[in-house]
Amino acid sequence: MEHQLENALRIKYIKLHFTAAFLENTKLPAEKLSALRGGMGQMLLQANCIRDRNCERCEFEPECMVHRTLYTQCAVRPNFMTSKDSIGYILECENYEENFSEGDLLQFDLILFGKTIVYFHQYIEAFRALGKEGIGKYCSKYQIVSITDTRRKPFLAESCRSRKQHPLYTLGDYAKYRIHQIQEKGSTNRLVFQTPLTLKYRNEFLKVFQMEAIWEAVQRRIYMLECYEGMECSIYDYIWPHDQEMPIIREQVCRDIFVKRYSSTQNKKITLWGIKGYVQLDHIPEDLLLILAVGELTHIGKNTSFGFGKYRIT
Repeated sequence: MEHQLENALRIKYIKLHFTAAFLENTKLPAEKLSALRGGMGQMLLQANCIRDRNCERCEFEPECMVHRTLYTQCAVRPNFMTSKDSIGYILECENYEENFSEGDLLQFDLILFGKTIVYFHQYIEAFRALGKEGIGKYCSKYQIVSITDTRRKPFLAESCRSRKQHPLYTLGDYAKYRIHQIQEKGSTNRLVFQTPLTLKYRNEFLKVFQMEAIWEAVQRRIYMLECYEGMECSIYDYIWPHDQEMPIIREQVCRDIFVKRYSSTQNKKITLWGIKGYVQLDHIPEDLLLILAVGELTHIGKNTSFGFGKYRIT
């Protein structure tokens, strides 16, 4: 397992923090990630597509910038992957306010993994263009006032990067940082799902939290990132040690969450569903804590590019 983990934990990432100021009084949905993700996609298409957006019949699809940024281009494609959504990036937004006045700020994060990092400028320009076009039902216009990096240092000055070289971090760096935090503060052995979790386990979507399903989902997410990067060694071969019992859920609270969005590719409104809440475990073994810490960053389950599947070890 150690060798497998060493390979997986070398996967690089950066986290860009955006702060946008609204240019007018406006209203946005409580769940903003769908609007951010959909708007970002539209801006990438407007800037890069030279055909009719019919990707399946486009001869440029293999080299298309939109497909390299929006959709999965795994070096080794797992046989269980059917979705086109990319695992190379994740959007996060913890602002659930609906009414905004001129000058109010909205903060959101963009996490880029592995080879997606080199396309950072495409994403930034897409969000800048979205501010001019307007986001959501009321075309709310905004201006990006700052972009900072993983350690909250300025990432851009005007239109240029503030430094010639920005530090990159790995999944291992994040896991070590979080384990230190957890041990310093004292873990309560609780996993809090901050965004909806849509997770299929044994051919059925979870209606309540199950620890085995969560464990396998974190493994699978890391494995998908390995495939994305073309790594040969896989954490996915590692199973829970037979001499240790899976942590028991002593208490849990969960509720259904429905998020409505408009799909431009399907040309219709669709509803995303998941469960949200927390689980209280009897204990978290050291091996499991390491991998669960990685899962905080990568998210788990379906619709992660829309921010789904985010949890926190409290």
